[in-house]
Amino acid sequence: MENTSRQKKIFKVLENRQEGVIVLENIADPHNAAAVWRTADAFGFQKIYLVYSKEKVINPKKIGKASSSSANKWLSFKIFKNIDECYRELRKDGYKIYATVLDEKAKEIRETRFCQRLQRGKGKIAIVLGNEHRGLSEEAIKGADEKVYIPMKGMVQSLNISVTAAIFMYEVDRQRNHPLTPSLTKEGKNNFLEKKKYSLGKKETEELEKEFKWE
Repeated sequence: MENTSRQKKIFKVLENRQEGVIVLENIADPHNAAAVWRTADAFGFQKIYLVYSKEKVINPKKIGKASSSSANKWLSFKIFKNIDECYRELRKDGYKIYATVLDEKAKEIRETRFCQRLQRGKGKIAIVLGNEHRGLSEEAIKGADEKVYIPMKGMVQSLNISVTAAIFMYEVDRQRNHPLTPSLTKEGKNNFLEKKKYSLGKKETEELEKEFKWE
């Protein structure tokens, strides 16, 4: 099969996808959400979990065409009614949960080791971010495995949620930038290949699926 430039790009993007979930609890502003989608796609994070126990649910497939540059169509989303339900699924799937919060027991982001080899459940991480005004709920903070914060030097001790998400995704990617980076699972790759049908025709899609070999 003679690959098109579009197909080659899909191969490259797919191989650079990494294991990890970005969890947003009660995010309210669609523009903030769309900015997170765009950053997640840029750093290779495939999975976005949305928890809505207080705010109006945002449909990730109907927002952010402009502000996310349509990144939402390449990502995988799940929506939960509460944080306990979300955490149960994460733990069932072997994820270590990091809550982003200013807390005396929280570790600085630069002191937190996100980079672990993906074996026996290690290396699968979930970064949890809270509402733009209230931050994370007490349930989300208490239920996490670790608490992490971003040190700041100014008068204002907070950042926009999309900026916070970007800093965390960058730091995880920076730490993982070596041969032991936990890559996306086979299930996750299948999910991504399913989404590529947005930009490939039926014949190209069938050829790519037939040609692609999983490790």
